[in-house]
Amino acid sequence: MNSVVVALQQLQLALNAEFADAPGLEQLSVAISLSDASDALAWLTSQRLYPQFYWQQRNGDDEIAALGALRNFETLDAASAFLNDYADQPTLRITGVNAFSPTTSCLFLPRLEWRRIGGSAYLYLHLYSETSLQDDAREARHFLEQLLPAKLLPSQRLNCVGEQHIPTQPEWHQLIERATTAIEQHELDKVVLARVTDLQFTSAVSAAGFMAASRRVNLNCYHFLMVFDASHAFLGSSPERLWRRIDCALRTEALAGTVSNHPDEHRAWSLGQWLLKDDKNQRENMLVVEDICQRLQKSVGAIDVLPPQIVRLRKVQHLRRCIWTELAKPDDAQCLALLQPTAAVAGLPRDVAHQFITQYEPFEREWYAGSAGYISQRQAEFCVALRSAKVTNNMVRLYAGAGIVAGSDAAEEWQEIENKAAGLRTLLTKTTF
Repeated sequence: MNSVVVALQQLQLALNAEFADAPGLEQLSVAISLSDASDALAWLTSQRLYPQFYWQQRNGDDEIAALGALRNFETLDAASAFLNDYADQPTLRITGVNAFSPTTSCLFLPRLEWRRIGGSAYLYLHLYSETSLQDDAREARHFLEQLLPAKLLPSQRLNCVGEQHIPTQPEWHQLIERATTAIEQHELDKVVLARVTDLQFTSAVSAAGFMAASRRVNLNCYHFLMVFDASHAFLGSSPERLWRRIDCALRTEALAGTVSNHPDEHRAWSLGQWLLKDDKNQRENMLVVEDICQRLQKSVGAIDVLPPQIVRLRKVQHLRRCIWTELAKPDDAQCLALLQPTAAVAGLPRDVAHQFITQYEPFEREWYAGSAGYISQRQAEFCVALRSAKVTNNMVRLYAGAGIVAGSDAAEEWQEIENKAAGLRTLLTKTTF
């Protein structure tokens, strides 16, 4: 097996082959060895080429580090169409993020991809041109020459000098009152409202170091980092799957209903048992289940809803019901249209809740509550972009939301979003990460 350095040398040699002076797409690959020192995130974020995209499946079995864009796609529809044009290349993956409004995406076919599935890892180098693969091979050689050795992920001492909540706590209480009034008047059944916390530091924040710190402590989560350029990034550690597709098998879930976690095992278990029995949280979860099943029913076969589970995270615990079914045919664009935004991040009815959010939430969600992941011919997987943050130089914007239903209490919901935001916030307000 090869180290990353040796694998890159082999890819350089492979580029000396004769490529057609014609349009086309080629995928070159080299297996790489894994060791305790292998860290795709460290390798990726040592580079000074963009975009960069890091993604790790919540069970840790699937990991992607994608670097440089050969093709950009502003919608998942366009990305799917591209893959269909190259159906003879089943291992191609297109990676990135979809915005909260799913008609906008930032997806790309990477020039270079570090990919690990289980205990096997590969480097994939892609060549693509609408005119000449021969010319693109020269571009690829230049790209590889710019790569830098992997460095240790940075540690930082951060000094926070400014903090602002949007909305403020009094404004949040007014917003919840407006929402519960609308629910009482049967204008909607549920709406998920969010808050941002803007933190200002005395120095630029390392998105890579922030991601690494979150990955260490926020277990049982998807981890994702989209670095747009040297100054702008979006990242998060999310417990929630939007969908996973293998051929036509579809797996999604309803993750809704929250209680705090506790370091004492018995206390944490007791809180989890309360969550399983609490009427408000059960209603909130079942609203999401019913909505997902209604959206899917015309496009899939039989739908299986599994019994409820408790998902225990670092700061909170959630109620989850998994939903399994079969698609009539593989169609990731359809999955995105059907499932995003779910009732767990928007509300019910979806269009009415979306309109309420657009009208009354005092900030733009952008990538928050969208999705992060990849598509390919055989399989695809996206997590919901929750427990997330936007990093812009020395500013960090933290996002957190809460599902508002009949009987919701503004003070309790404020505490819930405090608990959710704490999963990332505590990493920034420690002396170092």
